[in-house]
Amino acid sequence: MKLLHLDSSILGDASASRQLSQRLVKAWSAAEPGLAVTYRDLAQQALGHLSSASLAAGATPAEQRDAAQNAEVALAEATLQEFLDADAIVIGAPMYNFTVPTQLKAWIDRIAVAGKTFAYDENGPKGLAGGKKVVIVSTAGGIHAGQASGQAHEAYLIQVLQFLGITDIEVVRAEGLAYGEEPRANALKAAQEQIEALFAAA
Repeated sequence: MKLLHLDSSILGDASASRQLSQRLVKAWSAAEPGLAVTYRDLAQQALGHLSSASLAAGATPAEQRDAAQNAEVALAEATLQEFLDADAIVIGAPMYNFTVPTQLKAWIDRIAVAGKTFAYDENGPKGLAGGKKVVIVSTAGGIHAGQASGQAHEAYLIQVLQFLGITDIEVVRAEGLAYGEEPRANALKAAQEQIEALFAAA
């Protein structure tokens, strides 16, 4: 089984989402020996955002691309293939300004590809990347789950994944991390217990 582990926090070792995502992957690996983990740090090795240049590179025949276009296409194809090859994905997703980090959005733009991970027909959209299990590690300084302020964070990620055909989605959540030492400790403890529960029967 292949697992893709993504982190997107810019806070390094101080990041709650990184700590929790690492704990989750460790627990998953312990529960499933032989799990092959691929790690991508979207903050340290940020993908470029979609641009007219990146679109032009993809539309240019291979024999006509310059070096920059070849690099752009190679990175896009590798990122997409990494996603397609994964049986499971762990996404570290802190909330920044009521949404996901821009680095995570750049990754989404690279894996949401018409004809590869979704398509349209006379019945509407159809996801082509089903059969994967995704665990979102969601962290926030405030309390946003189920509220309008969380629509561009957890709800957005779930909507995108479902659009791509992925329906097996879990959310490990730690909110209110900026509310003081005790609320932060309690939120992290609850998230850690949720992680343990995910693999308790494994």
